[in-house]
Amino acid sequence: MSTETTTSAEIEDESLPGNWKAGLVGGIVGGIAFGVMMTMMMTNIMEMAIPVMYGIEGPAGALGWVIHMAHAAILGVVFAAIVGFGGLEGASAQKLVGAGIAYGIVLTIVLAWIVMPAWVGAMGPMNPPVPDINPMSLVGHAVYGALLGTVYYALEGV
Repeated sequence: MSTETTTSAEIEDESLPGNWKAGLVGGIVGGIAFGVMMTMMMTNIMEMAIPVMYGIEGPAGALGWVIHMAHAAILGVVFAAIVGFGGLEGASAQKLVGAGIAYGIVLTIVLAWIVMPAWVGAMGPMNPPVPDINPMSLVGHAVYGALLGTVYYALEGV
């Protein structure tokens, strides 16, 4: 006589708070919109500065786009973690869009105005000032953040 014992083990979900998939998609959507703005109004940044950060001398617009979109997607996932750790999961659309815009402003000040020009200056032939204050960058990052927050809200429960 044979006996079978079935043991059921619960697998705990040890994921971080926040919906990383919603952040990823939101980052991509926001990145596309900001990328179009940058291509139209700040062409030199997309074609020259972004590729130079990775040792690619331009013009290299297509590679600038690829790098920009990778940054947008990664920063979208970071936004999801901030939403989760910040207690904003399940928040209203207004709060998430506002958080996205605030996030975009912080990205502008820290990454676009300080880190990027320092990195570009260290990597190659371009030598932008640090900080490199560009109001259009602020507008573009705010649009990125608004779309990130909007898409995050729409997909959060999915």
